[in-house]
Amino acid sequence: MASEVDIVVVGAGAAGIAAGRRLAESGVSFLLLEARERVGGRAWTVPTALGPAVDLGCEWLHSADRNPWTEIARTTGFAIDERLPDWRSRIAARFGDAAQADWEAARGAYEERFDAAAAREEDAAASTLLAPGGRWNGLLDAISSWANGVELDRLSILDHARYADSGINWRVLAGYGTLIAAHAAKLPIRFGTIVEAIDHRGADIAVTTGGGTLCARAAIITVPSNVLAAETIRFAPALPDKLAAAQGLPLGVANKLFLAIKDGAGDFPIDRHVLGHTDRTATGGYLLRPHGWPLISGYFGGRLAAELERQGPEAMTAFALDELAGIYGAGIRDRLSFLAASAWVGDRFARGAYSSALPGHADDRAALAAPVDNRLFFAGEACSANDFSTAHGAYLTGRAAAEAALAALADRLAPG
Repeated sequence: MASEVDIVVVGAGAAGIAAGRRLAESGVSFLLLEARERVGGRAWTVPTALGPAVDLGCEWLHSADRNPWTEIARTTGFAIDERLPDWRSRIAARFGDAAQADWEAARGAYEERFDAAAAREEDAAASTLLAPGGRWNGLLDAISSWANGVELDRLSILDHARYADSGINWRVLAGYGTLIAAHAAKLPIRFGTIVEAIDHRGADIAVTTGGGTLCARAAIITVPSNVLAAETIRFAPALPDKLAAAQGLPLGVANKLFLAIKDGAGDFPIDRHVLGHTDRTATGGYLLRPHGWPLISGYFGGRLAAELERQGPEAMTAFALDELAGIYGAGIRDRLSFLAASAWVGDRFARGAYSSALPGHADDRAALAAPVDNRLFFAGEACSANDFSTAHGAYLTGRAAAEAALAALADRLAPG
């Protein structure tokens, strides 16, 4: 069967969009297949009853000074809030300077042990580095659940050490999801198209969907690792190495809750982070009045996030109100009302938030990203060696996969 397009891209999230934009520059024929009825994947900005739109998925332009989405935002007219987060001063804001100093000493000692283990290329669980009985162990574990989607016992030391972070974190006022969706404008995308099988046995690749079969000379697969691990896409011949790599890079759980502030919000500081608890892992982080908006954003990760998602938005709201009442008193309950919440585990096309390598699986990222027969190419944040768990990691791998596919196609079509 003749190829209908030169290259097919599976998924129109940040990686698929980046791949599509590069292919559009080249002049080859291509098509993006997207299972949802929207673009963006785990980048999703939704409107609220208050007016401001909020990001249910990625929100922060991590490493914003080198993040390609920063330049895309600036060149396409998206305003950027360059206020840096106060993540490192959350203890002092609530518990005073002495507690902050004690926390910083404990965190610094943990980071020294972490760096030493990483230098030895240890691929063990990061929980092995906690000080026995340490006062701040719960908070260290909670921070991992927010940053990585998993607690420290499911986090590879070596993989986490490879993450590159400039420390500059900004936000897109209109929403990260809105920015990423805008970048997909004019790309050829077929929505509501679930890919069921990819047959790469013949001269061309046959991509089977619920709406029929499409043939292409090459394919770029950008679906999340949990989707690959669940084998919702059947490959022929099978790709056991890809399956094993995807299973070693599961998506953790991170969910958001947005609460509207009633009766005025002026008594809450703008862009101030507060912690539900500092002595346990099962706690949330709360951002007061992001961008000055009259709302509070709650963030939950790991096992707590999974359990709250299982129980539903009412349980998530009740948990947040309990923690916030512990900080501001019982009267806060009457001032807050539910606006929106994410539920990424239950999203069948995501099945989680972002990837982290299980202990012993740090090298699975390279295995997942490796092309197959120079015709199947893989992209997405889980494929990134140093920028995993981020939208810019997805972008860079999508762009790189498109470059590789174009080079392979040129070689294949070259005379002689």
